[in-house]
Amino acid sequence: MRRWAADAGLGAVFAVVLAFWASLIADSWGGGYWRFDCAAGAAVCVIALFRRRDRAWAAVAGLAVAATAVLAARFADLPAEPGPGMALGLAVLVAAAVRRLPVRTACGVAAGGLAVAVGSLLTAHTSAAGVPSVTAMNVAAWAAAVVAGLSPRLLDARRRAVAEAVRQAERLALARELHDVVAHHVTGIVVQAQAARLVARRSPEKAGDALGQIEAAGSDALAAMRRVVGLLRVAGADGPDAGPGVAEPGRLGDLVGRFEAGGRPVRLRLPREEETAAWPPEVASTVYRVVQESLTNIARHAPRAREVTVSVERDRDVVVVEVADDAPPGSQGGSRGGYGLLGMRERVEALGGTLRAGPRPGSGWSVLATLPAPLPAALPGPRQESRRDA
Repeated sequence: MRRWAADAGLGAVFAVVLAFWASLIADSWGGGYWRFDCAAGAAVCVIALFRRRDRAWAAVAGLAVAATAVLAARFADLPAEPGPGMALGLAVLVAAAVRRLPVRTACGVAAGGLAVAVGSLLTAHTSAAGVPSVTAMNVAAWAAAVVAGLSPRLLDARRRAVAEAVRQAERLALARELHDVVAHHVTGIVVQAQAARLVARRSPEKAGDALGQIEAAGSDALAAMRRVVGLLRVAGADGPDAGPGVAEPGRLGDLVGRFEAGGRPVRLRLPREEETAAWPPEVASTVYRVVQESLTNIARHAPRAREVTVSVERDRDVVVVEVADDAPPGSQGGSRGGYGLLGMRERVEALGGTLRAGPRPGSGWSVLATLPAPLPAALPGPRQESRRDA
């Protein structure tokens, strides 16, 4: 819808410029000399309005019409070309090509646009020294088009380079995490194998149960390694600083404590240590990273938040993480998106979970992540809940 509105506005601008220039030609040249300039300019402007269908062919067609108009004006003694309307249409085509097309094609279109702008010297009807006004206008329009197309292109390239750098850093962090996951599971298998030897000596009839436990531990290790390797394949751009490989209440508490140093109270709700100890390591580390990234975004973009709630709990076979603030509407210091949130979403989805981030009803912002984590039956005892006042 926005594109249609933008093109409608651009079309209106084209029409105004063409009509204005036609009236000037009619006043100074008389007769029907304005018709050629108006027709040629309108053709280029119409091509510019349909540029999104094929930017390369649209640019070639527009340059071809402009070059033909320059030659016709030169040999038929017509008003100077390209006129303002045609120059504006060419500027739109050149900017679109430089912005989106491959480097070689974009350079070719830009060179063609410069050739047409300089070619307007052939049609200039002036004997004064210096650059004719029609040529100056066309070269200025071409330069503005190149800048308008090149600036966002360079910004996109820089953004991609930064994203790749942080993705690489995340892959390295996940590689370290893979080492920790393997070590954790292999250590458990070794301990169970040692226990199985003792069981086999004392109660041979129970050796089968011990071997079954070892088999289950091996299957868990393979599943965990698959999940972490999957994270490596889609490693997101959520920042180079890796958090701890576990989400123990104490470590999350330390993270919240550092955030509270900024002056915001935090309501912290965590499961018991017995529950978090049973979480797969890759799930525990992702919980930590989601909380870390969410608190970082609050510190950066919600300076007027009065209170923050961090909740980590288990709901059947999933771990639910929610970080919410109460920042007033319109008080955010910037976008809550960026590489960190994108990376968290990819990391959570790679584990088979979901992540939602957006404004809360009334006021504030919320990040809600769910992570599959089959756990044993819940242990008795109350949850840990605390109100932390800075």
